[in-house]
Amino acid sequence: MHYSTLRPLDSRQEVITAFSGYDHHLRCADGAFYNMRNITGDDYPLLSARRQRGFVTGGSHIRTLLAKDMLCYADGEDLVIGDTHIPLGLQSGDTQLISMGAYVVILPDGVYVNTADPADRGRLEASFAAETAELRLCREDGEDIELCSDPENPADGDWRLSGGLQRWSETASAWIGEDTTYVKLLAEGVGRDFKVGDGLHITGLPQVGSTGIVVSKGIDFLVFPGILDAASIFVENVSLTRRLPKMDFCLESGNRLWGCRYGLDRDGVFVNELYASKLGDFTNWECFAGLSTDSYRVGLGSDGVFTGAVTYLGQPLFFKEGQLHRVYGLSPATFQIQSDACQGVQRGSGGSLAVVGETLYYKSRLGVCAYDGSLPVEVSAPLGDVAYHSAVAGAHGGKYYISMADEKDAWHLFVYDTRRGFWHREDDTRVLSFASWGNDLYFLDGADGCIKTVFGSGSGNVEGPISWMVETGLIGAAEPGHKYLSHLRLRLRLTLGSTADVYAEYDSSGVWEYAGSIKGTGMEARDIPIRPRRCDHLRLRLEGKGKMTLFSMAKTIC
Repeated sequence: MHYSTLRPLDSRQEVITAFSGYDHHLRCADGAFYNMRNITGDDYPLLSARRQRGFVTGGSHIRTLLAKDMLCYADGEDLVIGDTHIPLGLQSGDTQLISMGAYVVILPDGVYVNTADPADRGRLEASFAAETAELRLCREDGEDIELCSDPENPADGDWRLSGGLQRWSETASAWIGEDTTYVKLLAEGVGRDFKVGDGLHITGLPQVGSTGIVVSKGIDFLVFPGILDAASIFVENVSLTRRLPKMDFCLESGNRLWGCRYGLDRDGVFVNELYASKLGDFTNWECFAGLSTDSYRVGLGSDGVFTGAVTYLGQPLFFKEGQLHRVYGLSPATFQIQSDACQGVQRGSGGSLAVVGETLYYKSRLGVCAYDGSLPVEVSAPLGDVAYHSAVAGAHGGKYYISMADEKDAWHLFVYDTRRGFWHREDDTRVLSFASWGNDLYFLDGADGCIKTVFGSGSGNVEGPISWMVETGLIGAAEPGHKYLSHLRLRLRLTLGSTADVYAEYDSSGVWEYAGSIKGTGMEARDIPIRPRRCDHLRLRLEGKGKMTLFSMAKTIC
């Protein structure tokens, strides 16, 4: 008899040996995963569990971090520099720490401290008020001017008032008018909190004006450019203030502090402005003498609140949700503002600005953007269609770390490998502040208020074994001709004591069924063979605890 011969089923094997990371789409690219927890790409092309984090210090009042020669942070009313607590009477709230040279400027408290010499500290603002004070004509150095008693027979160097201050010149045989005249304000302690070069907001001195610049001083006097029609007079209700503008964001660039404000200023006037302090002097913001070192202030025409600010390639950048303002120039006379309509920083995500290499990354309303000086480009397509907000980011070692909340206010810590273009999800840590210092990335954990490190530096305390998980997208859904997945084989290495379990979800049922497990030996890589039941499509979940390295995933399709 003749029997028909059954032809073997056509089958093929696909082996994935390079894992690209996170891809939050049901149809993931080969080697990518729909979801993950505590996974890193440090060992690319392999996939592995992230390193254990380190613990630095804890506290219920730590607010923000800053990296200088030492790690600095605000803790309650103190600024902590390394291990030294400096009492500054800080108020709780949204504290900003800005580095300028050896100094740390703390806003909105308006205080500063020298990290190399903590005794050098003080307030950015200063004020003085007096019910009565004396005003005298004087020279620039504060020496009193004695008016000539007989202007008809003057001697060389005599002074008189005649439509202004004049000085007799024996050489010219004429009275020569002074281009700039000075007045001295005398009151007990008036010069104690001010310094030469301060630009002050003034009331009660029409002889000086509403603003004036201190040209010389003593403990009990200040000298300003001004006009006086007598040798001396007494004035009432005088007040002097060195003021700090109300700012939404502040940064350092070009040895100046820069700030921005959209809303009511200190005088209750609505403004949409950029500010810069005097060159090398973060205490002066209203010094306008026509010099290259002057303060700077300019209004903008764009609408909307400021959402972020950063120094990038030596230039101050100010963001709104749909605008980017760049400042060019080296002095107030040459400063120019270039405005571009583009994806700006999302409102509430001003902390997401971070520079990796020579590229600036930040969170916009639509996703994470990369900016290289031209126009921003979105780089977060693998994060899927989830709308994130309230992002805070940091940078270290070619990677961009960003912590942000989704639509349900659940937190996610993602890592973007800028060199390879891969994303990985670590966990649900809510980070309040990042600081890259030394060989580690420090962060403030919003859950417990503790300062921790990404790579395990700290006081010697590290996390216990890490719980990790990876979850594939749909497998087999795109196979034509009723082909199906007949075998799966995962090859991985686990350290001694580590475990891994495999679960499968068939035909989008929502039920995860146990499919296999393995225990670590700490030696060679081992296989987990999986024989899935016949289905249209499936998803796999591999989860475990301890150190893990995934080498390959082999699929046999019939």
